[in-house]
Amino acid sequence: MKWKTIRKWISNFITILMFGILILMLFFLISAKLTGGEPNFFGYQLKAVLSGSMEPGIKTGSLIVVEPVEKTDQFKKNDIITFINENNLLVTHRITEVIHNGDQVLYRTRGDNNDSEDLNPVRSQNVVAVYTGITIPYLGYIVQFAQSKNGILYLVILPGVLLIIYSVIMLRRVFSELEKQQKNQNLNLDQSTPPSRE
Repeated sequence: MKWKTIRKWISNFITILMFGILILMLFFLISAKLTGGEPNFFGYQLKAVLSGSMEPGIKTGSLIVVEPVEKTDQFKKNDIITFINENNLLVTHRITEVIHNGDQVLYRTRGDNNDSEDLNPVRSQNVVAVYTGITIPYLGYIVQFAQSKNGILYLVILPGVLLIIYSVIMLRRVFSELEKQQKNQNLNLDQSTPPSRE
């Protein structure tokens, strides 16, 4: 009886885990496709960090939570911002200096782990978000992988197929158990019914 209970708990845990992974990956993929970039979550964006320029505070492979901003000229020294650099790539670095050049605001930035500041100052118009201070280690690798063709196969389609197969196996076991119980009940009824006298 104890082994049956343990098996049932393991079975339930595997089912919940697979559903959880499937739903999480579907959320990330659908959100990324709808926004044309990283996943959104209640008005915040999740961005994968794939370089070590902000270590040790933000580790390589982390997922960071950033808040998209409209007013981009309000930041000050030590704020961590996400911006589009001259190579059209998203970068998250710390502001080391705010430069006021007439009506224009520029930010000099540097990665915490870098020896020198970034080559070119960042125009305020290129700032897209501000870092909220929330980091989820290692999840960035999974999100990046999930957005690739292989990732869609391994993290969405494969768990979905495995979940369907697992559900079919579990249903067959349940039906088999029900049939056994029904046969036992019929057998017990047959044995308990007294033979008829003719």
